Amino acid sequence: MHIDIITCLPRLIESPFSDSILKRAQTKGLVTVNIIDLRQYATGKHRVTDDYAFGGGAGMVMMIQPIDNCISQLKKLRDYDEVIYTSPDGERLNQSMANELSLKRNIILLCGHYKGVDERVREHLVTREISIGDYVLSGGELAAAVIADAVIRLIPGVLSDETSALSDSFQDNLIAPPVYTRPAEYKGWQVPEILLSGHQAKIESWRHEQSLERTKKRRPELLNEL
Repeated sequence: MHIDIITCLPRLIESPFSDSILKRAQTKGLVTVNIIDLRQYATGKHRVTDDYAFGGGAGMVMMIQPIDNCISQLKKLRDYDEVIYTSPDGERLNQSMANELSLKRNIILLCGHYKGVDERVREHLVTREISIGDYVLSGGELAAAVIADAVIRLIPGVLSDETSALSDSFQDNLIAPPVYTRPAEYKGWQVPEILLSGHQAKIESWRHEQSLERTKKRRPELLNEL
């Protein structure tokens, strides 16, 4: 998989890809992540990527020209399955969407900033808009990192145990069951005996029951989607 992330503030998004699972995925050659400075595609001496909104109002708007130049140049290098704009009013990111995106080959993530992008970018240049929640961030860089992380970890070979992602919360519209590790007793707090029994069938049954119970208590709306 190849992911291009377009941003006017590259340093905001570099660190998530320089350590741990995301770095190892790149080292293994399973994914390439290219962080692109939008200012390199702006014109003029100062490489400006934003301007005042027509009609007035507070806040600056990202200009269409640098974004169009950047995306057009990238499309000369490869075909993209999706050009995604990170936006608070886009589709809400969920596990099903991450699963779908993990099957793509080439993706562009365009990070919003300021008051957003010129509407013509959304009308003509992007194929999809994704939100990570009903709140507003200073920019789309953190959202792009969240989307990339959720997708990359699903690529076969990225996790050392490939079945790990299959047991994550939301993979089957259920919250994951509780997990424990050593010691089996700490300050009088005991690990459930069933997990120490070695009886795998009973353990899996217990985990499923715990997932159902947790989902009922914490995210009951998920059960309506089963």
